[in-house]
Amino acid sequence: MLALFLKGLIIGFAIAAPVGPIGVLCIQRSLHDGFRVGLMTGLGAAFADGTYGLIAGFGLTAISSILVAQQFWIRIIGGVFLLYLGVKILRTPARDRSATGHSDRSPWHAFMTTYFLTVTNPMTILSFVAIFAGLGLGTTDIAYSDAILLVAGITSGSAVWWLLLSGGVAYILHKRVSSSFMRVMNWISGGIILTFGLTALSVLI
Repeated sequence: MLALFLKGLIIGFAIAAPVGPIGVLCIQRSLHDGFRVGLMTGLGAAFADGTYGLIAGFGLTAISSILVAQQFWIRIIGGVFLLYLGVKILRTPARDRSATGHSDRSPWHAFMTTYFLTVTNPMTILSFVAIFAGLGLGTTDIAYSDAILLVAGITSGSAVWWLLLSGGVAYILHKRVSSSFMRVMNWISGGIILTFGLTALSVLI
């Protein structure tokens, strides 16, 4: 049982670690708004991974088939939302740290935006289907306790990565960067997220 949880922990960490739009968003928010908002940004992705893990683990093929069949429209929705976030970050003024250390961004808003972004990536469900199939799970004779344990490990592993990333950025850099540097970071982050959005919308071409 413990071995299955640890296996999920490693899988979740490995899935979360590659830098993508969520990673860029987590770094930008940790720098601009501090640890709590940065962490909740990452946890939104971790819980979305857990949601897809449950779908794959419990063999809910009807749901996964619908998600894959509608991936064209799902990618468009996710791409448009990435463009919105990219433009919003580009227009975000650099915070004056001498004036306040308090963020006016809701941690739950940060959580929900990244949850939505992650679940609008249909390739995520395919990744989990492949993982569970490779481990002999996700079949009709599945042991539900094994699926729950593995999904808990995956979610925890993903959460550990976001904790390390947001904590490292927030506590090492958040209070040390200047407003001019933060302005540059907003432009870089917004540009990267816009690029991810345009890539997602390339399905229209």
